[in-house]
Amino acid sequence: MADFPLISPMGERAILIDFGQDYSPEKLRELLFYKKLLEKELLKETVEVINTYNSLLIIYVFTIEDIYSEVSKLKGLFKNANIPKKINSQIFYLPVCYDEDFGPDLKLISEEKNIGIDEIIRLHTTPLYQIYFIGFLPGFLYLGGLDERLHISRKKTPRKSVEKGSVGIGEKQTGIYPKSSPGGWQILGRCPVDLFDKNMDPPTRFSAGDKIRFYSVSKDEFFKIKEEVENGNYELKSETYESGN
Repeated sequence: MADFPLISPMGERAILIDFGQDYSPEKLRELLFYKKLLEKELLKETVEVINTYNSLLIIYVFTIEDIYSEVSKLKGLFKNANIPKKINSQIFYLPVCYDEDFGPDLKLISEEKNIGIDEIIRLHTTPLYQIYFIGFLPGFLYLGGLDERLHISRKKTPRKSVEKGSVGIGEKQTGIYPKSSPGGWQILGRCPVDLFDKNMDPPTRFSAGDKIRFYSVSKDEFFKIKEEVENGNYELKSETYESGN
């Protein structure tokens, strides 16, 4: 890369690697490459490498005795690395029921954005969303790529409980609540697919760098898929996707 990221100590057992304010699928590709490199090279020394939109946090199992030496080692890894021009990721196709029983904020979005509900559904199901990272709740996917015509503020007063599987919009992002929880996003539908299962290994099949495409299903189809999921008979649609320059 042309410029080194900013590398800073975070307490006695962590180092933050900041790649700047910009974030994009291209920047994410670079960041995830370095994440895998660090996990490989520092495997015996680190507990975890966590990514956000534009940073990596390395959490060490021990106190860092010589921060200057450690930063120098990290810079050496970055300097000698060759980022691949193309990478393979997965596209997952997730069903969403946009019935108003599942989308209590559809009318609000329609009125505020002056867009019909059918057009909201079309705009929401058209993009190929990028998973930037997973957080907030286990299995909560931070997705980029929402059509700007659907950008809308979060609720001033969050709901005390948002149903598991609810699909919402908050500012420039869209996402799915993997479990029932408080939340302030505007809800426009519900997905019957489980995003996180602590009994699975790994507990989620989605990773940063993968992509999501939503498709609309009827209420009857929603309950049919939900039953298949609960019985362990549902097969999530996915395919390999090559991205890069």
